[in-house]
Amino acid sequence: MKIKYLDLQAINDSYGQPLLDAVNGVVKSGWYLHGCETEAFEAEWGDYCGARYSVGVGNGLDGLKLVLQAMKIMYGWADGDEVIVPANTFIATALAISQVDLRPTFCEVNQDDALICCDEIYLQGLVNERTRCIIPVHLYGQTANLQKIYEFASKHKLQVLEDACQAHGAKCSYKGQRTCVYSFYPGKNLGALGDGGCVTTDNQEVAKLVRNLANYGQNIKYVHDYQGFNSRLDEIQAAVLRVKLRRLDADNKRRMEIAGFYQDNLPGNEKYEQNTQLTDVRSEKIANQLDLKNDGTNVFHIYPYITNSRKDMQKYLFENGIETQVHYPIPCHKQKAYSMYGNVFLPNVEYLAAHELSLPNSQILTDEQVNYIVKTIVRYFDLNEDYVK
Repeated sequence: MKIKYLDLQAINDSYGQPLLDAVNGVVKSGWYLHGCETEAFEAEWGDYCGARYSVGVGNGLDGLKLVLQAMKIMYGWADGDEVIVPANTFIATALAISQVDLRPTFCEVNQDDALICCDEIYLQGLVNERTRCIIPVHLYGQTANLQKIYEFASKHKLQVLEDACQAHGAKCSYKGQRTCVYSFYPGKNLGALGDGGCVTTDNQEVAKLVRNLANYGQNIKYVHDYQGFNSRLDEIQAAVLRVKLRRLDADNKRRMEIAGFYQDNLPGNEKYEQNTQLTDVRSEKIANQLDLKNDGTNVFHIYPYITNSRKDMQKYLFENGIETQVHYPIPCHKQKAYSMYGNVFLPNVEYLAAHELSLPNSQILTDEQVNYIVKTIVRYFDLNEDYVK
């Protein structure tokens, strides 16, 4: 059996004729930018997210960058002002900060869920007179503890920008005003056929500035109030996303079902240990797993499996037809691009970088494929396949 980590062709084929009709309709319309498909998707996505405003942009990096630039203008931030961001994230989150001449302050993540550390004493130690914003990253598809983040931000007069590029459709209990950025990179839970992104916000001024900055800094054609960018969600991508949005909840539900099966049946998970009562034969290659909630606050864009023998396990799975990935093998503060942070030590982030292995998890995986993945991992740890439910 051959199982791709993410079979994009099969995923797109699963939408059938409606997806082809959406693309064909845009091609025949003769209107490819700033048209009715983009306008309709912005409205539909904003309504889905419960946001007052929704602005399509070129990609997730652009969305983060545009919001930060808008905040610089609105709040009078200076070049070199600082933004707190977890180091366990795709580098785009950090790049957005740097590319608008702000400075990232890399912070630790929780040991149990890999999300931004919300301990007030710890975060307070990162705040100084130049700290302006904090970016919680909703990593792997799970939402960060926004209640604590917003309370901390309010106390220290910081802005909050949520990186939701991996969390399409994840539930959130926080009801205050929010500004979120989404990526529609093809591999996301809601993926386009190319690049795309969106900013959702309840702040009218943020929405207006983001839209202006994304369109060369103009509100009226040829009248440029700001040194803006060129970042647009095109009509074809918007049309594709409108088709896929109709199935997002069902697709996320399937991802959660697969994740639940992994949690019940993979060595190292608490439920597995309880079900099999085999704690005495656990291999030292197995590591304690993350506490991944499966209550709708996590849409499992990534299923991270923690192992003390990642290289060997990944090789074994590949030899048995199963593709996996690693998110992320070099944390942001250890990248050459951020070599000025070489002395920063973030043990939880660095542990994850060395031990995380991402298992296949998409809406088109069959029960047979998921069973095969689990049994192959159990076999890797020298446990009898009969112990898998």
